[in-house]
Parts: sequence; structure tokens; C-alpha cells
Amino acid sequence: MKLVEVRSRKDEREFLLFPVGLYKNDVNYIRPLDKDIKSVFDPKLNKNCKPDNHKRWLLRNDRGEAIGRVAAFIQLRVLKNGGQEGSMGFFECINDLQAATVLFDACRDWLSSKGMTSMDGPVNLGEREKWWGCLVDGFTEPNYCINYNPSYYKDLFEQYGFQTYFEQYTYGMPVKGTLSERYVEKSKHIFENPDFRFVNLQKRKFDEGVEAFRSIYNKAWVKHEGVSELSPGQAKALLKPLKAILDEDIAWFIFEKEKPIAFVFLLPEVNQWFKHLNGKFNALSKLRVLWMKWRKINRKMLGIAFGVIPEFQRQGMEAALVHQSRKMVDKSDRYDYFEMNWIGDFNPKMMRVAEETGGKIVKTHITYRYLFDRNVPFERHHRIE
Repeated sequence: MKLVEVRSRKDEREFLLFPVGLYKNDVNYIRPLDKDIKSVFDPKLNKNCKPDNHKRWLLRNDRGEAIGRVAAFIQLRVLKNGGQEGSMGFFECINDLQAATVLFDACRDWLSSKGMTSMDGPVNLGEREKWWGCLVDGFTEPNYCINYNPSYYKDLFEQYGFQTYFEQYTYGMPVKGTLSERYVEKSKHIFENPDFRFVNLQKRKFDEGVEAFRSIYNKAWVKHEGVSELSPGQAKALLKPLKAILDEDIAWFIFEKEKPIAFVFLLPEVNQWFKHLNGKFNALSKLRVLWMKWRKINRKMLGIAFGVIPEFQRQGMEAALVHQSRKMVDKSDRYDYFEMNWIGDFNPKMMRVAEETGGKIVKTHITYRYLFDRNVPFERHHRIE
């Protein structure tokens, strides 16, 4: 076996295309859009990517054929805070522990040379909402920008010595049917109070919606480990891709008078369109998506973001947002099924919200951590109470 650092355009293309062959017989695999993988490692498109904070490798067998790939990187927030937690991701490999070990060793050695004392993986070079965690249960079609992998990856990580830092759950449920009486009752006082009003995220007032989102996000989420405050530009860049696919009936804010206090963003699950594009997103691909939208062949929606500012938590805001969205969905009859990504096992409050709406865990990902000093006691992610 030969480990090769990704340097040339040819190497970059091989890094991009290696999974296509690996998953060719997997009916549930949905090829990511090429642009979504390329952009991760493009400093012009990813503010977290710098020339000196990441490395990529390909692993080839004795015949020169690619049998694996991986990237190692140091998150900018770690560098800024003087931390020592390295990261690895975009791991793909044949079912061979020796091959996986070569790839993991490359990540460990490079990160160690940079002063890191551990590595988390498989994760994204950037924010947590994309490419985060190893799928260990629920091997069905992946949602957009969510990791999908063979079941044997769990063994490759754990046999190398990675340990579970936290689990992430995807909750799913049918859209049809009524919410529990208890859940409706929790939100009743919000609908009846004239100080509270529901405002949907609108394309024609998108910038106003972005700022409302940023205000809530920075109050609700930045206290959590690994979450950075969003600037106006970052918030706009984060939400801009949603504008083209936005369904205004399922993306809502709650305002207390003029103050934004809570939001839920649901969207059509775009992988139900993108799975037909074979990784390409050119002019013809866009026309195909428009045609599929017109035909309404996508019956699945995805919860991508949920937030309530601290002083209004535990007051039924989550229930009210879900209730409002469900009322609009029932009117439109456009969706049959709903999933919500990325609820960590360290956040029991959000798990309860998902369960109270009727959600069941349908997928489990694990974020692993590997300590370079094997004598250091391992600690899991702290719980958010």
C-alpha cells in the first residue's frame, strides 16, 4: 500500500470520485453534489479552510488503485482558542483494518506534529450541520450533506481505538395524524397571547429573516461547545442557499412584540431531488430540479434548525412552532414524512422535544474521539441541562 498526499488536480479528482466506485452496489447511497465536497477544501468558499490547517491523502494498493481517502484538519475555532483537539473526516475505505490504520495514522501523525493531543472524527472542516459523524444505525437514504457509510466503518474506527464522544440522532415521523393533546395544550397560551406573533421566513423579506435568525441563534446556541457566534455576513451565507428551495409554509419565527425569540426551519429534503443528478449541478441539473419541484415528487421534509432564546425556553415555544408548521402542512398536503437531523445525546431537552412531537430515532451517527496519549482518561461530551 502507498499513501499519497493530495497535491495535483488529478489527485483532487480521484479524492472526489473514489466513493463512486466504493458505493456502486449500495442502493441507498446518494452521491453528494461534487460542488459540496469541493467547496469544503476551497479557501475561497470555506472560511474555515486555510492552506496550512488541513491535509488530504489517498491510499493506493500495489496495483496503484485507490482503496481509501481521508482528510485531517484543525478547526479555526480550536486555533483561535488555543485548543488541542484535532479533527479528521471525509474518510472512505475498503473493508480492511490495515488500510484504515494507515489512513488514521496519517491523520494522527500530522495532527500531533501540529501540537494536537486528540482527533475527532469523522467530522467536517467547518460547522457541525454538515458531514458530521459515522453512521452506525439506520442505513437508509441519507439527507442532504449528511454522512452515509458502510456498516463496517464502526468496526474500523473502534478497532483502531476511537471512542464514542457523543451520539447524534435523526428523528423521523409521518406527517399525517394529530399532535398529542398534551403538546397542543402546551402551545395554547402562545396562540392566545396577543404579545406573541408568528412570522414566516419570506423570500421577499429574506434579509430581515436572516437577521432575526442570527439574533436568536447567537443567544440560544453559542454557549454550546463547538458553536461559534454568527456575524451578519456568516448568517447570510449560511441561509442564502435555502432561499431557492424555501417553502414559506414550514419556516417560522415567533416574535414577542418586535423581538425575535424562537424559530424553526423546515425545508423540502433536497436529496430526494439530488439523488437523480449523479453529483452534477449544472444548468441542465437545475432544470431537472425545477421540473421535479413542479411535479411535487418530493414528499419528505427536513427540520434543519430549531432555536429558542434562553429566557423563553421551557415555555412551550417549541410546541407552538411545531403546531403552527403542522397546521400549514395539513392545509397544503405536500408532505408525507418528516425527519430532523442532528440531535446530540448530550441534549436531552431537544430529544424530549422530538419525542413529544411523535418522533422516533431512525438514524444514529457517532462522533468519535481518539486520544493520542492512551493513558489519559477519556471523557464524553458534557450534557446540556
